[in-house]
Amino acid sequence: MTDAATLATLIRNRAGSEPVRLGLILGSGLGHLAHAVDGVAIPYTDLPGFPHVGVSGHNPNLHVGMLEGVRVAVFGAREHYYESGNPRAMLLPLQVLKALGAESLLLTNAAGSMRPDIPPGNVMLLSDHINYSGLNPLIGEKTDARFVPMTDAHDPQMRRALEEAAVRLGIDLPEGVYCWYSGPSFETPAEIRMLKLLGGDAVGMSTVPEVILARFLGLRVAAISTITNMAAGMSDEQISHEHTKAMAPLGAAKLEQILREFLRSFR
Repeated sequence: MTDAATLATLIRNRAGSEPVRLGLILGSGLGHLAHAVDGVAIPYTDLPGFPHVGVSGHNPNLHVGMLEGVRVAVFGAREHYYESGNPRAMLLPLQVLKALGAESLLLTNAAGSMRPDIPPGNVMLLSDHINYSGLNPLIGEKTDARFVPMTDAHDPQMRRALEEAAVRLGIDLPEGVYCWYSGPSFETPAEIRMLKLLGGDAVGMSTVPEVILARFLGLRVAAISTITNMAAGMSDEQISHEHTKAMAPLGAAKLEQILREFLRSFR
């Protein structure tokens, strides 16, 4: 498999040698934001070892260039654990991101809300997460670097900057705890009741593996969920992937505004 340094050189040859400052991984409903990057789009298929992405509604391209005055690398899609059973699927892309010079990573996802005060169409800033799946992408790592501390895994400074961006825009951005459920089946009402008892506020099928991998690589991390539905048993709505894709743009419009405002003052 091609290593990260070789891939970073390949990307620089096509996108220019200026260091990337921030990585973005886009969830459902935000793929169009990648096309706003003033730069180049490189298909994952042109990057040996990059994951196969088989989820409809995602954009499997790496966009490198300028967005709101910041040099970014935007991953239009991620590979989820449920696609291949590999929680390390995003390791190589994140290694490449670091090799391109980035020190920070901002993740987005679609999630189901377990809080009536955060209904569909809203966004939630992750204050922390619960790895309900029990899986870990660092299993098999041979060095002591695998013992990654996860206190403040969701970087307080980045979270504060995102909150301040939302305040400037007049957009409500509550914080909450995200629970990673492996999928691809949705959760049962009983599982949602359990996750609420554990302190969860939203549930989804991504993000936690990338947070762990990013912290392993020394990247600062923040994440925001677009709320696409109420979790199982909390409303009469019919939960499905098609429903998620239909609802994602509602919250994504707010999230795009926050991301752009955040980038304008990114340090």
